[in-house]
Amino acid sequence: MNPLSTFRESFSPLRFRSFRIYIGGQAVSLIGTWIQVTAQGWLVWQLTGSEAANGMVQALSALPILLLGPWAGVWAERLDRRKLLIGTQIGLMALAFILALLVQTGSVQIWHVFVLSFALGVITALDLPAQQAFLGDLSGMGEVRKAVNLNATVLQISRMVGPAIAGFILASQGLAPTFWINGLSFLAVIASLVVLQSNQVRRHTGQVHPLGEIWEALGYLRAHPRMQDLFIFATMVVLLVISVIMSQLPAVAEKLLGGDAQTFGLLQSASGAGALISVVIVIPIYQSLKRSGLAFTAATLWMGFWLLVFGLSRSLPLSVISLFLGSMGAPTVIATALGLLQVMSPPEMRARLLSLFTMISFGLQTVAVLVVGAMAENLGIATAIEINAVLLMIGAALMFLLRKGLREWQLTTPSVPVPAATEMVTH
Repeated sequence: MNPLSTFRESFSPLRFRSFRIYIGGQAVSLIGTWIQVTAQGWLVWQLTGSEAANGMVQALSALPILLLGPWAGVWAERLDRRKLLIGTQIGLMALAFILALLVQTGSVQIWHVFVLSFALGVITALDLPAQQAFLGDLSGMGEVRKAVNLNATVLQISRMVGPAIAGFILASQGLAPTFWINGLSFLAVIASLVVLQSNQVRRHTGQVHPLGEIWEALGYLRAHPRMQDLFIFATMVVLLVISVIMSQLPAVAEKLLGGDAQTFGLLQSASGAGALISVVIVIPIYQSLKRSGLAFTAATLWMGFWLLVFGLSRSLPLSVISLFLGSMGAPTVIATALGLLQVMSPPEMRARLLSLFTMISFGLQTVAVLVVGAMAENLGIATAIEINAVLLMIGAALMFLLRKGLREWQLTTPSVPVPAATEMVTH
């Protein structure tokens, strides 16, 4: 299959009406989310003038995901995922409206933002595994990898569009409208969830304790080394790459490049553009490769090399180019791992395994940011980035050399039978 055909085929899940409806609602909602993320950072800065306060907001929103992730996977399998997602979206909408009201009335304080951030993390912990599993409910296992890629595409586009809209609104209307707009944007995805239909495999759990179900998922993970490889590669990317992109670009702009806020914005744009090119062009081609183990190793080495160039660079053009090229790798590994995890999981265990993955890809981000921040403070930002880059390349090389079977791993989509202890529910 040539690249053009591969690109066209990457949109095949859109032939399903329910998937089209859902992804359209997601597009509107995610733009609203990124509008609020941008405005909330500015709000916290206005309230405190503290970089640590914004870090605390991130920590509070990620901590519930780290703590509640496995339990959320259990409930995402026991409950009707469509109804569960309607409930989480209503909860997220309510939080946005509460913050909008506090800002509109001038009564907002930093502790309000902290409390709302933690509450958002609790709801998100339940929402994320259900949402990822729901993509497979809508598209079927034959198209789930492409469905995950399309969802990632919408996320990256909203990541670029949302902050731009937020900047315009902040400059012309102030803070409050951004939070009202985000709250209203949830109506699009709620409406889509109300009208669409999905197919969900639900398990008859009987008297099985949730802890037993978590242990069962961990046992399945221990018995499947290639699935373990997906977790390990994702962990390396989160700890060593995403941690830098999330937290250290302002320091790079000022300390390494001698720039200002405009320099920081340019670096952010380069990272977002690389991620967008990745999900639109690179990932469909990447996922058509037969040697999955070799592909993961190559993508991780690619990121390590360009991250090292980024840490060594003192030239703005070179920094922009290296960040752009390196940022292509992270969505490639994460989105591909998510898609493969869905394909490789038994239907009745998919949400639990996805919830464990969510703990890594989202919950560990806060820990990673704190670690790289401490390294930057004590060793210097350039040294911290260079250490991360070298560790990433060493990690990829060791995976390829020491993980038995990884070099020969060729993905064949399994035909997973639906066990007798499950039921297919159509909504």
